[in-house]
Amino acid sequence: MMKKYFVVILLGLLIGCSSKLAYNNIDWLVYWYMDDYIELTNQQEAIFDQQLVGWIDWHRSEELPKYIQHLQQIRRDVAENKLTETTITAHYQRLTAHWDRFRKEISPPLVDIAETLTDEQVIRLFAALEADNKEREEKIAERQALPPQEQLDKRIEGMVEDMEARIGSLTTQQRQIVAKFAPQFTASSSLWLGYRRELQQQARRLFATRHTRDDFQDKLLALLLDPEHYRSEAFLAAWEHNRTLQARMAAAIAQTLTATQKEKLLTDIDELIDDLKGLSG
Repeated sequence: MMKKYFVVILLGLLIGCSSKLAYNNIDWLVYWYMDDYIELTNQQEAIFDQQLVGWIDWHRSEELPKYIQHLQQIRRDVAENKLTETTITAHYQRLTAHWDRFRKEISPPLVDIAETLTDEQVIRLFAALEADNKEREEKIAERQALPPQEQLDKRIEGMVEDMEARIGSLTTQQRQIVAKFAPQFTASSSLWLGYRRELQQQARRLFATRHTRDDFQDKLLALLLDPEHYRSEAFLAAWEHNRTLQARMAAAIAQTLTATQKEKLLTDIDELIDDLKGLSG
């Protein structure tokens, strides 16, 4: 959908950003990314440029201070050994709130731009999105074709890599914790892909009738603001189950951090806070 080519890269850079250069060149990066999905006309690009400047100014002044405050709280929880399942879940919820504010800010202008797209642009957009879907589908099928033990081994390997990127090499005890939790996670890639396709199908239907309906903007805005409405019951159950397990596993790992691991984690958080302070100035 319209937010696809903007939101994914901007969210990744702005919330997880450690590069001032990337943030200050977000306009170039956005256009580089979105070129795979849609090519704006000069007039559309001028409108988008104006919106992009406004979004970045808003994000710099309103959102970055909130991210800094959040990171400072996470740092205190790490330093004081307060990363329990409850506190980690609260941090997940707070991250969701960051995303919700971001989505509410950018969605109305994106709807305005969406209404100016030509039929050719719309066709290209959905064709590119479905090409992405098929590529992801092939990767999911490749994983599902593996023997169950190999699938589990790859899941454990991915979890270990993610954790080691944050705290350094895992201890034997920590690897055992990961091995204990990994089999309990529900495979949800296919469910997620089905959700993604359902969203795109809803958007496609809206665009197909946009010239004959008066509520196109309202319906598209509702879709952008509440895409979770289209999650299946199975996907919702898997998502909730996995998030609970993730928080529980992270809490178990947090209770076993070595002094070296804790120092690495605190140093990384401090560096990110410093980066965000520099970006917000």
